[in-house]
Amino acid sequence: MRNLRNFAIIAHVDHGKTTLVDAMLRQGGLFRENQVVSERALDSNDLERERGITILAKCTGLTWGSWRLNIVDTPGHADFGAEVERVLSMVDGVLVLVDAAEGPMPQTKFVTGKALKLGLRSIVIVNKIDKPDARPQEVVDAVFDLFVALEATEEQLDFPLLYASGRQGWAVRDLQDSPKDLQPLFETIGQYIPAPKGDQEAPFAFLVSLIESDLFLGRVLTGRVYAGTITVNSPVHVLNRDGKIVEEARLTKLLAFRGLERVPITQASCGDIVAIAGLKIATVTDTITNGPDVAPIPALPIDPPTLAMTFSVNDSPLAGKDGKKVTSRAIGERLFKEAEGNVAITVRALSDQEAFEVSGRGELQLGVLIETMRREGFELSISRPRVLFQEDPVTHARLEPIEEVTIDVDEPFVGQIVEKISARKGTLKDMSPMGVGRTRLRFLAPTRGLIGYHGEFLTDTRGTGVMSRLFHAYAPYIGPIDGRRTGALISTVAGEAVAYALFFLEERGVLFITPGQPVYEGMIIGEHTRENDLDVNPTKAKQLSNMRAAGKDENIRLTPPRPIVLEQALSYIADDELVEVTPHNIRLRKRFLDPNARKRAQRGG
Repeated sequence: MRNLRNFAIIAHVDHGKTTLVDAMLRQGGLFRENQVVSERALDSNDLERERGITILAKCTGLTWGSWRLNIVDTPGHADFGAEVERVLSMVDGVLVLVDAAEGPMPQTKFVTGKALKLGLRSIVIVNKIDKPDARPQEVVDAVFDLFVALEATEEQLDFPLLYASGRQGWAVRDLQDSPKDLQPLFETIGQYIPAPKGDQEAPFAFLVSLIESDLFLGRVLTGRVYAGTITVNSPVHVLNRDGKIVEEARLTKLLAFRGLERVPITQASCGDIVAIAGLKIATVTDTITNGPDVAPIPALPIDPPTLAMTFSVNDSPLAGKDGKKVTSRAIGERLFKEAEGNVAITVRALSDQEAFEVSGRGELQLGVLIETMRREGFELSISRPRVLFQEDPVTHARLEPIEEVTIDVDEPFVGQIVEKISARKGTLKDMSPMGVGRTRLRFLAPTRGLIGYHGEFLTDTRGTGVMSRLFHAYAPYIGPIDGRRTGALISTVAGEAVAYALFFLEERGVLFITPGQPVYEGMIIGEHTRENDLDVNPTKAKQLSNMRAAGKDENIRLTPPRPIVLEQALSYIADDELVEVTPHNIRLRKRFLDPNARKRAQRGG
């Protein structure tokens, strides 16, 4: 164990964690000099590569000299904070990566606070030091202030500092040093991060932190060996958090992390981070052991979910045309399987209909789940996200989740952003200049008011603004917040949309569909310019007579429709509307397709 080091890399979104890990793997000798390896090699999930973010925590390992290093790459978005919280229990130290221009951001604060509370030691890396707008000294001061605010101990405040460029693959201890490679980083890790502790002679004890499915191995559990030694085919039993035995089995596979692969091994010892196969019931936070009187290893509590959506069977007239997995049974099995491995998500079956309430950390997390299921062939109807309220145990007052919102924006847009968030019941707490004509704003705002705001924010700032959100606390209910102020254009018939009809509907509002696209009664085809909903016929063709020629509508030129993106659609719909999600289409619709049923529902509240 003396030459073993376990550490995690934590940072805000897009501060360069995964790129730095790529450089460490390359300089650790895991890739040949001429080997072609894609950028952000650890972001192997399709959605991760498309969105440019890390969603799932991943383990890797390398050998540097006589040192064996186990590295955990963590997500940087607050919605996936549960992934970060769990993997911190596997490591003995962290690399806190901070952008040389942006400085510490909300997720940096969130995860660093968790690490400091666990007593982990930190190495601070100011990354992207080669950026033209880098301000290293101000960033280092901000990091120190952050550690003080998070009540770091004297030992934790005495952190080593490195300056790096993950993309170029170098790190230096002083800005005056000439950059060469990552040798200073490897040396600092070996010197500063402690070796794992534990009793090698005690009974085997292993805490499950991550779970995934493998086509060949079945359920694969990743975690850390806290005590003892285990070999392949050894009998073990599984303890839940209450200390009850939930499973007894043999370990069919032990796997160690070497670069981008999992390599079979015959034995794992105290301090190792490994993957285990052969268990059918064990899940995250369970303890695997072979001792008679071993107590379960304490697992870090997970913050409760703050948002919920209803996932239901797609019952539109176009149901079953795209997807193969359309039944409530298939949807339920998939959701409960997701909740098993992702402890930040909870699933509850609703008794009065073929639907499930899915709760999670935020819109992005739930949106990623929906997009993943969509690509797996599922068809779903999804409700508007709603916040989860709590009750004060003393005053019995209604409490709602409040978020800390940090916004970096060009100075001309500051007034507009303050006005928009104030209208959503947000309170400005701090405003500070960032240099180069940018300002940082910090708000406390209710989650209710922020649902659906991100798209509007990007429009207001011409795509130049950066907004980060982080759960702050539960606070007394603030009061009603204005929702969408426009109605919907609702199709009254089924068929195919016609250019002639859409041309005359454009003056009524913004369209979401194109000619030739199938529509059905109750489907939302556009946004009305006024507050009320409007029933329209998008299939109406030109009437032929002696006075009119058939023609081919060559002269009809339509404005390009507004594209429907999943996250924006979820936040756009009202409470009486749904998003229909299929493998190839995203449609908006009314919850009740029949207009008479809608009127009865409105009268009934």
